[in-house]
Amino acid sequence: MLADYGLRAMVAADLPMLAGWLATPELVRWWGDPAEQLALVTEDLDNPLMDQRIALRGGEAFGYLQSYPAEAWPAPHLADFPYGTVAVDCFVGPTALRGRGHGSAMLRLYADALLAQGAAAVVIDPDPDNERAVRAYRRAGFRDVALRPDGDGEMTLVMRYSPLSSV
Repeated sequence: MLADYGLRAMVAADLPMLAGWLATPELVRWWGDPAEQLALVTEDLDNPLMDQRIALRGGEAFGYLQSYPAEAWPAPHLADFPYGTVAVDCFVGPTALRGRGHGSAMLRLYADALLAQGAAAVVIDPDPDNERAVRAYRRAGFRDVALRPDGDGEMTLVMRYSPLSSV
């Protein structure tokens, strides 16, 4: 199944596609203001600490992933992970493709690649109320670590990738 999927570096030409995805109601709910998020993603294109990827299935773009060293930003909820831990954020863009296993597949592919590149651990921190995302992350091989407040005091579900337990 993972052979159908791929990842490529995000480029500036992807920004209009991301703008459309970020404007969908589900992504507005969990990611916030689309214009603000697009500005952050655009700014991150020039940040050497950020790795931004577009997920592909059959050559067609369907998802966005970004990762960064967990120690590079204030993240008290990730402080007990070893140096070299990589934090990931992601979403499936097209509404019609959500809830079909594509998010789990792209995330598993990305997490495996990050570990192969030397990441000490791969973590993700969804809002615990985002049940769809939490289920997808568990299917990808992420396991619950703890509910913890993030740097803004918002509760997050800290999860760590465990490839041996992936389905």
